[in-house]
Amino acid sequence: MVQRTITEGGVVVALLAWWLFSKDVPAFIMPTPQAALTKMLEFFHDPALMRHAGISFLRVGLAVGLATVIALAVGLLNRAFPVLEEAVERRLLTFLNSFPSVGWAILAVIWFQISSGTVIFIQVMIVLPFCLINVLEGLRQLDPELVEMGRSLTRSRRRLFLRLVLPLTMPFLIAGLRVAYGIAWKVALVSELFGAPSGLGYLLMQAQVRADGTLVFACCLIIVLIFSLVDQLVLRPLARRFSVQRAV
Repeated sequence: MVQRTITEGGVVVALLAWWLFSKDVPAFIMPTPQAALTKMLEFFHDPALMRHAGISFLRVGLAVGLATVIALAVGLLNRAFPVLEEAVERRLLTFLNSFPSVGWAILAVIWFQISSGTVIFIQVMIVLPFCLINVLEGLRQLDPELVEMGRSLTRSRRRLFLRLVLPLTMPFLIAGLRVAYGIAWKVALVSELFGAPSGLGYLLMQAQVRADGTLVFACCLIIVLIFSLVDQLVLRPLARRFSVQRAV
């Protein structure tokens, strides 16, 4: 109860400070909370705004899904062939972790021109190391004796993977997924700002050209709303479910 009161009180204080500050500055610099909220609500009945938000959401979902699948494939390959451990963990992971995000954005535009595929490529390359770190750690935590017992019960590698390896690795996969999902939203705006013809990043570019601070705040708030809904309704329940299974 105390924690909830502190949390809700913090939100009220932040909104009050926002309102007080916005009263003395032009709307294009700092719109009022009422104006930003009204603009955000337009996303629920304006087909054009809804389309841009939906496109960004689909790009983020596809990018995170692809990054997770690629990370899982690389992790399993690394586990199957220990000789690759040096290349994957000491070289590939270091390279992906340190390569600048803006570098991927610029190179993607040069290589693939401006398209939705370019935006998704940028997002995948940036969130991939976060997924890969969690996959590698999850596979490293597998109990060798438990895996050996599974092999004694079935010769099917597919069955062993689906019934044993994947469930035991899922808590780490979900953890990486949650991190990657949050980062992907930040990356989505940057990648779309590089010239995508649609999406919330495109709206932000238009808002910058028109000096429309209200639209900027509305886009940011709609992202917070989408992220919170997916995290609360999908990712957190998945994390609780597989953490319980692992504990059992």
